[in-house]
Amino acid sequence: MARRKYVVGNWKMHGVSADILEISGIASAAAESSNVDVALCLPATLIERAVRSVSGFSFGGQDVHQEAKGAHTGCVSAPMLLDAGASLTIVGHSERRAGQCETDQQVRAKAESALGAGLDVILCIGESLEVREAGQALSTVQAQLDASLPHGEGAAAGVPAKFAIAYEPMWAIGTGKVASTADIREMHSALRERLVAAYGDAGNEVRILYGGSVSASNASEIFAVDDVDGALVGGASLTAEKFVPIVIAAASIG
Repeated sequence: MARRKYVVGNWKMHGVSADILEISGIASAAAESSNVDVALCLPATLIERAVRSVSGFSFGGQDVHQEAKGAHTGCVSAPMLLDAGASLTIVGHSERRAGQCETDQQVRAKAESALGAGLDVILCIGESLEVREAGQALSTVQAQLDASLPHGEGAAAGVPAKFAIAYEPMWAIGTGKVASTADIREMHSALRERLVAAYGDAGNEVRILYGGSVSASNASEIFAVDDVDGALVGGASLTAEKFVPIVIAAASIG
């Protein structure tokens, strides 16, 4: 099944007003690859300014709280992201699972809340180096996916049209290390099987992105792998010079 490629930048804790010009350059260049969906997930403080400055481009958050409002100091809800002009959000990034001790159950609740509110969702999963070296990568990531997948009533309408998976081996994030194409193919195939088991035929429509030191030099090879429907890009998404070639690589695969 042909799925439209999806390339998303995750700026993490980078980005201030002075970077709007860079964002504008990325959006302008990405618009030339009309067969690829492109978005940037920015710090919450920058989303509204980016939306006001750059029209016709998709911006998102990097996390969302599972509650719509309440006594949750420092958190951002789905209605808040929508109010700022965001159209999507990441949930379950490994840096939050590890650094903020987020559980699969919390990630699932966030995904269901975001989808129910009308946001697109990118759900992140991935294994540590220790798990990979122990030969338990497949079973660990499949279990993580099963426990994190949204199934709530509000989320049902959003799967698969507004939902994507990002497989990011933790040992490849920001390290310069990239999983082999054989490893990526094996994992993405296994994840596809789990998505179909969870959602039936609709599971074939959910896009599965790869993340972990994706760059202009390796993007074409990664995008050519079966069941790789795009990328979640970290450091290389901070500048048009590094990010746009990844978008062009996705467009060339189509």
